[in-house]
This record gives sequence, C-alpha cells and structure tokens, in this order.
Amino acid sequence: MNNYNVKSMKYLVVLFACSFLACKTQKEVIQESQFNTDTSTAFNFIKDASIINVIDQAIEEYKLVFVDIYTDWCLPCQVMDEEVFIDNNLGEYISKNFINFKVNAEKGHGPNIATLYGVQGYPALLFLDQNGRILEQKNGIAFHTELKDMADRALEQNLNNKSSE
Repeated sequence: MNNYNVKSMKYLVVLFACSFLACKTQKEVIQESQFNTDTSTAFNFIKDASIINVIDQAIEEYKLVFVDIYTDWCLPCQVMDEEVFIDNNLGEYISKNFINFKVNAEKGHGPNIATLYGVQGYPALLFLDQNGRILEQKNGIAFHTELKDMADRALEQNLNNKSSE
C-alpha cells in the first residue's frame, strides 16, 4: 500500500468510529419518539403518551407509575408545578421508584384517562401498580411531605399486594 491509501484508510476508520459513537441505540430512538418527556422539572414527566405505554415502561424498568392529571386553568396545579415538582430531592426519590406521567385532562389521551380513573378534581394525583390499579390517590394539591408519604404508602401497599398473591 502506498502512503496515500494508508492515510485514506485511517481517515475512514476515524470517520466510522466517530459516526458510530454519535449514533443513538435503537432503544433510545424508540423511547424518544414514543414519549414526550418534560425535563423542565426534577420529575422528568412523560407527556402525550398513552397509559398503556407508560405502564409498559414501568414494567420494563421494575417501577410503579405516578400520574399528575391537571388542567391549564387549575391554580393548585400551577402551584404544584412551581413549588413541588421543582424539588430535586423529591423528584429524584419519586423518579427512582416511579415512571412519572403528566396528563392534561382536557387534551389528547387526558379525557379518557380522567374518566378511567374517575377524577373528580384537579390536580388528581395517582400512584398506580404495574396493572394500572390505584394504590394511592388524592384530588387536590399535595405538598412535599404529603406527596412523599403517598409514594411511600404506594410502595408499601404494592409490596403487601405482591406478598399476598
């Protein structure tokens, strides 16, 4: 091989390696296209997805589901966004154990999900098992301590349900 061919081969190898490292895995691409994730809060809520897809992800990641059902006009919902869902420690704790799902009750899949779970007021906060059954529920605002306590009770109830099966 002459010097020109060796140099060309080196460039091709470097180009191939760079393009390989820059590519996303097929799973990353599917997850990005499947879910619209809101990374503006510590909770990294999934938005604009079906409840079935969210539950499937929870099963895949061995987690439960936390659902915040809200409306744009709801003041307590806005307070939770501005004061509760920005808490990094709480967001990290909830995200470690739950797939976080934020649903607008008046758009997309929201009306069906609100009807399915019999939502009476907003925000509706639901902790679900991997079958979509409610473990904990509250209509109305929940601040940090109450939301963490609800998550703890949901985790405990899920363990109790599994041990009695």
